[in-house]
Amino acid sequence: MFEPVLLKRTGLPRSETIGVYVENGGYQALRKALECSPAELIDLVKRSKLRGRGGAGFPAGLKWGFMPQGNADNCLCVNTDEGEPGTFKDRVLVEKDPHQVIEGVIIAAYAVGAQRAYVYIRGEFFLGVKRWIKAIADAHEHGYLGRNILGSDFSLDLTVHRGAGAYICGEETAMINSLEGRRGEPRLKPPYPAQAGYQGRPTLVHNVETLANVPHIVLRGAEWFASIGTEKSTGPKVFCVSGHVFRRGTYELPLGTPLREIIEEHAGGVPGGRRIKAVIPGGASTPLLTEDQLDVPMDFESLAAAGSALGTGAIVVMDERTCMVDVARRTARFFAHESCGKCAPCRLGSVAAWRILEGIEAGEGQEGDIERLYALCDGIAGHTFCPMGDAQVAPLRSALDRFGDEFRAHIAMGRCPNAA
Repeated sequence: MFEPVLLKRTGLPRSETIGVYVENGGYQALRKALECSPAELIDLVKRSKLRGRGGAGFPAGLKWGFMPQGNADNCLCVNTDEGEPGTFKDRVLVEKDPHQVIEGVIIAAYAVGAQRAYVYIRGEFFLGVKRWIKAIADAHEHGYLGRNILGSDFSLDLTVHRGAGAYICGEETAMINSLEGRRGEPRLKPPYPAQAGYQGRPTLVHNVETLANVPHIVLRGAEWFASIGTEKSTGPKVFCVSGHVFRRGTYELPLGTPLREIIEEHAGGVPGGRRIKAVIPGGASTPLLTEDQLDVPMDFESLAAAGSALGTGAIVVMDERTCMVDVARRTARFFAHESCGKCAPCRLGSVAAWRILEGIEAGEGQEGDIERLYALCDGIAGHTFCPMGDAQVAPLRSALDRFGDEFRAHIAMGRCPNAA
């Protein structure tokens, strides 16, 4: 039976405090890391095959290796924006075990030679902001942050910046713009943040869950971490489960755990014995899966082969009563609202798709609406400045492909066929 690693302390009383963290082995990885060279740590993370947990799944060790060595301007940004609908894993980690993340931040900063780090957190996470500020202050007081950490030659300052609740700021370059006080819009890449990020300085950007894995890799080794999960998708993963299940919440399991096991065994299955109609496997921007795909392993490669994506690991379960047109409409409304407006395909296409779906759901659908939606998908996907265009198209196209009869029934009947 798998024993939690990242969520191990979250059930303890006052788990967010530095006292509980240190009593349960906290900051021992930092002591060990400071005895290694930065190159050794980068090699360790590469051998662990840790991949980013923010959605893209890029190899973390490779990202560290892109940072220029010996550059005093290097800095690190912690992405705590977490605006993907259905996702709440980073919020749990920050609110219940912030020192685990801070320890990962310090080790990563040491490995890439950064002496300045910034936390970018979603503005609505009021408790998370408080937990970050308190944990950082306590880490300073106990010598884990600041000048000459634990008597070493390494120094690091870490501060918190609240965002204003824009989904686009989960994209690393839009986050950096916002951190600089600019409008939250994505930047042209290249240059990538590792070349020119915050204030033009080489910047390592990592998601909260990614950094939380780092202390465990340092303490227990790359081989231990790589032995969890699959060959290409290694380590534990915190899955968020919501929707039509008995036990909504966060579940830490090895990557590659079957979707059916997560839903039925860990989340308790669907209430009332109802059948599953659709599942969002990795947050609102990932394509839908259907009931016959529940045995797919939850890892990067398997979900891609199934026509979807792991994303953030946010699983939303929908039972047989769910109106898929309404799901598509709500999702399209979110993306239309959250578009930064930088490029026309996203700015105009998202609103056009939303309005068509509003009409279909309201019983005002017209012949040709489905074709128009497909045409909008073709016009948006691959034609936007940042990946948000693909993100909004993926769930809509999958809904049209897999539940097209339901869309056509709405148009033909002038109402939802599921309505009483």
